[in-house]
Amino acid sequence: MSAHAGGTFDIDAWEADKPFDEREGTKLTRVLVRKTFHGDLVGTSSAELLTVETAAGPAAYVGLESVEGILHGREGTFVLQHSAGSEDGTEATQWLRWIIVPNSGTGELTGIRGNGTISVAPDGGHSWALDYTLG
Repeated sequence: MSAHAGGTFDIDAWEADKPFDEREGTKLTRVLVRKTFHGDLVGTSSAELLTVETAAGPAAYVGLESVEGILHGREGTFVLQHSAGSEDGTEATQWLRWIIVPNSGTGELTGIRGNGTISVAPDGGHSWALDYTLG
C-alpha cells in the first residue's frame, strides 16, 4: 500500500545542551526535542538532534526521532532519520528531509518505509508531508 500523509506538529520541548564544540564562529550542539503530531498522524515523538550554527545563523542538523502514534488509522511506532540545512541561515533557503529507518516500524506500522519533508511557515508553524508504503 502506497500512501501520502500530512499535517502539522507542535514543538513541546526544545532542550539544548551547552555546545560541545565551538571554534572560529561554528557551534555544535546536542538538542532534545519533543513534538505532538496532528493530521494524518496523531501522536508524539522525541528526537535527538546534532545542530550546527554559524555566524549566519542555524546551518544544519541531523538527528533521529522516535515516533509513536496512529497513522491513517494504524497504530505503532517508527523512527525518522533527519537531514536538514540552510544555505545562509534563513528559512528561505532551508531544506528539511526525513526518511523512515527501514525495519523500525512496530505494531500495525511494521514494515513501513518512506520519506518526507518538513516546512516552516512565516509565522513559525511547522507542517509535514510523508510518502510511505506498508508492505
